[in-house]
Amino acid sequence: MKQLILVRHAKSSWADESLRDIERPLNKRGLRNAPEMGHRLAAANVAVERLYSSPAVRAQHTAELIAGELGFAAEQIETLSSLYTFNYEELLSLVRSLDDDCDRVMLVCHNPAITDLVNFLALSHLGNIPTAGVATLHIQHNNWAETSAGSAELVEFDYPKKES
Repeated sequence: MKQLILVRHAKSSWADESLRDIERPLNKRGLRNAPEMGHRLAAANVAVERLYSSPAVRAQHTAELIAGELGFAAEQIETLSSLYTFNYEELLSLVRSLDDDCDRVMLVCHNPAITDLVNFLALSHLGNIPTAGVATLHIQHNNWAETSAGSAELVEFDYPKKES
């Protein structure tokens, strides 16, 4: 079985209107929420073998903050330009291309792609994965290339404002 952990980047700042979308940093809430979500993942004994991030500044910083809480070395985070997308089919293509030797993967990326991918894979009906939200999926086979509609189970969905 494969485990796919999808993380929406934490809340970003719109304070500097001169920045391109890909350059926007995290705001104060994002800087607080990302390590909080990493702490929750660590408390649940989540461990990943690979962590991939969108090249967007807000996604990379989210990945670093979560990785720090998980004890995952920041220099091992891989930045993939294909994760800077808002289309779930592009995320699905990336998931299908993952190395089968790796069973636990985290992707830090963007909405609506992340919500749409979770809904497609788990046949769920999430309205929105909020910023810093985390969806953990168990893929029902051992080959990433076979990932398809309904091939996953949504086993955990957490986000900063979720009631315990």
